[in-house]
Amino acid sequence: MAEAYALAERALAAGEAPVGCVVAYQNKIVGRGMNCRNAKKNALFHAELLAINEASVFFNDWRLEGATLYVTVEPCPMCAGAILQARISELVYGAENKKAGCCGSVVDLFAETKFNHRVKVTGGIMKQECALLMSGFFSGLRDKRKDARDDLLIDEAGE
Repeated sequence: MAEAYALAERALAAGEAPVGCVVAYQNKIVGRGMNCRNAKKNALFHAELLAINEASVFFNDWRLEGATLYVTVEPCPMCAGAILQARISELVYGAENKKAGCCGSVVDLFAETKFNHRVKVTGGIMKQECALLMSGFFSGLRDKRKDARDDLLIDEAGE
């Protein structure tokens, strides 16, 4: 999780939502990813999808059975689906995602018994550190939006 957290810090420094992810297999990192949706201008560039893609190259297969995915924030629906589809064995996440989390915060896709694959899920690892990164990022966004609105009001007033 420490490596995923370091990737989240890099994403934050790049102006992205601070989410980092690694895929490990037999105690070796085989896939890394960090959010880069803004840089790539593409909604698909989530940390989990990038890490899964890199791990698939390592495995030379789409099936990542036996792998563990570590991510700093509870996966969204798209990423949870990719984790299930990639047949990842275990998911470890840090902070909850109250707006889009699919490990129980909004829905729990991993508890659905109709899927043909089961993922062991562990949450709350480095929870406070991961949550602080996210809350700091969104607080900064709100501050920037407020400053932009204030600048607009000043411009409209002719000052």
